[in-house]
Amino acid sequence: MRICETLAIAAAAAALGLALALASAAQAQPALKAHITHETLWMMKRVGAPQASPDGKWVVFSIVEPSYEPDKAVSDLWVVPADGSAPPRPLTNTRGGEGGVVWSPDSRRIAFSAKREGDEADQVYVLDLASGGEARRVTTISTGAAGPQWRPDGQALLFETSVYPGALTDEANKTAAKAVKDRKYNVRAYEHYPIRYWNEWLDERAPTIEVVGLEPGAAPRDILSASALAHAPGFSGPSGETSVSLQPIWSPDGKEIVFNATTERWNAAYSNVAFQLYRVAADGGEPRAVTTARGDYDNAAFSPDGKSLYFSYAVQDDQVYDLPRLSRVAWPAGGVATVVARDFDREPVRFQVTPDSKTLYLLVPEAGKENLYRVAADGGKPELVLEPANGGYTSLAIPSKAAKPILIASYGSAVSPAEIVRIDPAAKTHANLTRVNTALAATLDWQPPRHFTFTSAGGRPLHNMIVLPPNFDPAKKYPLLVFIHGGAASMNPDQISLRWNYHLLAEPGYVILMTDYTGSTGFGEKFAQAIKLDPLRTPGLEIDQAVDQALKRYPFIDGTRMCAAGASYGGHLVNWLEATTTRYRCLISHAGEVDLQSQWGTSDGNYGREVTNGGPPWDKANAIWREQSPIGYAADWKTPMLLSIGERDFRVPINNTLENWATLQRQKVPSRLLVWPDAWHWILKPEDSRHFYAEVDAWLARYLKGEAAAK
Repeated sequence: MRICETLAIAAAAAALGLALALASAAQAQPALKAHITHETLWMMKRVGAPQASPDGKWVVFSIVEPSYEPDKAVSDLWVVPADGSAPPRPLTNTRGGEGGVVWSPDSRRIAFSAKREGDEADQVYVLDLASGGEARRVTTISTGAAGPQWRPDGQALLFETSVYPGALTDEANKTAAKAVKDRKYNVRAYEHYPIRYWNEWLDERAPTIEVVGLEPGAAPRDILSASALAHAPGFSGPSGETSVSLQPIWSPDGKEIVFNATTERWNAAYSNVAFQLYRVAADGGEPRAVTTARGDYDNAAFSPDGKSLYFSYAVQDDQVYDLPRLSRVAWPAGGVATVVARDFDREPVRFQVTPDSKTLYLLVPEAGKENLYRVAADGGKPELVLEPANGGYTSLAIPSKAAKPILIASYGSAVSPAEIVRIDPAAKTHANLTRVNTALAATLDWQPPRHFTFTSAGGRPLHNMIVLPPNFDPAKKYPLLVFIHGGAASMNPDQISLRWNYHLLAEPGYVILMTDYTGSTGFGEKFAQAIKLDPLRTPGLEIDQAVDQALKRYPFIDGTRMCAAGASYGGHLVNWLEATTTRYRCLISHAGEVDLQSQWGTSDGNYGREVTNGGPPWDKANAIWREQSPIGYAADWKTPMLLSIGERDFRVPINNTLENWATLQRQKVPSRLLVWPDAWHWILKPEDSRHFYAEVDAWLARYLKGEAAAK
């Protein structure tokens, strides 16, 4: 063989070997992960909170399949064995969602509210899981039915609805509704505060409780509207973002119903509105107080042995925040409540009692996480059971009739969409019962937030989180987006959010900084109360100090290219930064107040603002209303600002954004105004949300990357 042939063969062999080696190396390397997009985020299926059957064998939950076309979104109920022995399977197949799902005491049926074909309003349905078949409609009332609860014997349900004054039957409510519809004029008339809440004008209807038997043809009966309590001036229940609920539950023997109500609603203009737990006979009568104290109540629940009623309670002490404390009252005696979670400077946002009634498990937000604690049922200091490395538990269920405690929860984080899990407290871990989005989440280029804490100039430890962009390279320099949470009584959670998603904001190549400033919750009662008489100045200074700390700790942040963004109270602070610093190249404020005085007069609530600022705005001795209003420093405004507001927002009404906009334009500060006609405090419509993120991206690109504005 000639030398040239030998060399050729050797070269070919070497090339083949190199090709095989490269192929093997390519196979060994992990596939490149995808960047998150609005479509990826929005179209993720959404797993609802778990509802565990009393016997501990099954867990029901919802799965929402979203769509950019709202009428094409689908929500159904699914069921999975609590031991994880089989995969989840669907229970319903309807376009409309089911709400308020509850198990029957015998673990054979579930009840829920839904609006199905032929319904003009939500009605209560019962689905027999043991025998199968279609869900049976239990109510057909014109005012709608929500929040069903099973009587302990499984033979009746209570539910909530809202009724017109003096209307004790459904026919009377139909007549009253028709009279309103047939009026030739259109006016809202009021003689008492409040008049609106979040995004709805309030009307004369009041919440009530009705009971319906499950025998065929049974008619619901209103057990509350005829009482003197329900006729008391200012009667109502606690208000949520979208509804008022009396939060009713059955007593252990099924003879009474416990609920949460106030008769002070009309006092809201000049004082805190105190609530009370009441008890009323299941067949009607006059309610009477369960406890001796007035204040804020929530999450009332009985122990499985029926001897204790537990609830969270916050005293109203004219503070900007009062820590809710897990408390107990003996049942059926009632009377003075005692604190269960003693010497515990944290808020248990959820709790569940074990089947033997000896232990309570608590979910507690702390420094971005949501941790699991437990405490003896007769009281003590809670002990930490489980602190996940990232994220935390957002719901908890413990079957009341299981042979031993079974802990079912929702677990999620900023990089883990919520899934149903079973917690093992002894092993300090959890196992997934669902994996609806885990495969998709694994394909995305996102990292858990990095945490750091520093001591502020005022001597307070401040918790912070950093979120990194995809394809992160620590050798590069990245612009910084300072994201400021709302509240102020909240914190930056290590969870996925649609409203402001950390990773979607970071995706174009930004580092995100989030600070739990003074006034945040999850760090003790005094920390949250410390913004009283100092609503904006100290939190604003702390945001700037956090930026300084981040620049020192992370050399990959470019301190010459920074922006700050926030909504609600976060928007307030962004407006304060406009007034007090020029270090940011641009700002983004959604639903932010710029004038404390006009916000006081137009918001859906004003007394809490007086508590924060030390009195009403006409008090000439009180300078806070003027000194901490960003608009008072308009002569110094220079930073370009993107403004955004929902036209139906009654919490931070549009007037404050319009004042801000007029001032920016008057001062010739580059600015852009977004008004969302269909939005309220939050931008919830899918296409509106997609465009909002596009607007934010374009604004950041213009000022942090030098990209030209769209014509």
